Amino acid sequence: MSKRKLVVVGGGYIGAELAKGLEAIMDVTLVEPRRAFVHAPAMLRALIDPSVRQQALIPYDRLLKSGRFVADRAVEVHEDRIVTASGEAIPADFTVLCTGSSNGGIFKPAGDDIDAFEAAQHRVQELIETAGSIAIVGAGAVGTELSGEIAHAYPKKKVTLITSDSALFASVPGPMGERLSAKLEGMGVTVITGQRVSDLKSTTEPYAGALSLADGRSIAADLVIPAIGSKPQTTLFDALPGVVRATDGRVKVDGYLRPCGRSTVFAAGDAVDAGDAMTIVATSRQQPWLAKTLKALAAGKPLDALKPYAPWSEPPILVPLGPELGNSYLKIATFGNWVTKTMKGKGIFIARYRKILNQG
Repeated sequence: MSKRKLVVVGGGYIGAELAKGLEAIMDVTLVEPRRAFVHAPAMLRALIDPSVRQQALIPYDRLLKSGRFVADRAVEVHEDRIVTASGEAIPADFTVLCTGSSNGGIFKPAGDDIDAFEAAQHRVQELIETAGSIAIVGAGAVGTELSGEIAHAYPKKKVTLITSDSALFASVPGPMGERLSAKLEGMGVTVITGQRVSDLKSTTEPYAGALSLADGRSIAADLVIPAIGSKPQTTLFDALPGVVRATDGRVKVDGYLRPCGRSTVFAAGDAVDAGDAMTIVATSRQQPWLAKTLKALAAGKPLDALKPYAPWSEPPILVPLGPELGNSYLKIATFGNWVTKTMKGKGIFIARYRKILNQG
């Protein structure tokens, strides 16, 4: 009996691990146009230490042993196949779309060219080295972590973190945001909350200049770094029937992570609204659920006999401020430096993903 055919579109966190985990029992094809996996959380530290970048841009060449890696972009999704930009039709019994999200061009590649991404990172790395004052606009995980990385590496630089929210991580239960603010200020970072920037020149690219705040203040900076959040990449979903988008642009899915009326097409990760936030940790429940569900389907079990997907009720979040400090919320409580450093801050998960991609 031949193996069922699985096509995974997108080699990010969910796609790469799903393809690797199922190739032993299914005929797996991974479609991904980039030559290397981009471990996004490490790219913040890579702006300070280029050796981190070399470890966190991980080639796909060893990921699959029996499966097939197709270095191309998917442009059409059908019930029984994927069509790539080069015109290849790849047959599929099941398809999983993991198209991910974009961010500023120094945090994630703006396109498929990894060399261009490395060049953009190197350019901003040099700007950070020479800047005496740096303003970071946006205090989500990216902006907050980046301010901590810069302050740790360059304690004499003037770093300002600006957010329109009333406090850091106001939606997280407990004192996490308050403790992060106190630690940042202890590192010399000026944290400005509840202020919208009225004249941000770019939402994606760093630049030099002054910022005007809603209260009339002007913040001068040798370097302004926008960090205003990820945007879902959903172009591939446009031609699917019955697709509905949430207010943030993500594609809504049903209880079995299906984005449309097609019974064999699933979707996961940042591009979809499954009830999880757009973070690696928040979407970490989706990959094991998909793996278990696809194994059952490949064995002939009907989907309606399987347990639907359940998102995190209170997703964990880990926010290091450099390799030593930070805070984490792990449902039962807010934890401090040691837990955050041990779980994320020290190694930023690089070893885990190098192992997944069989790069040691």
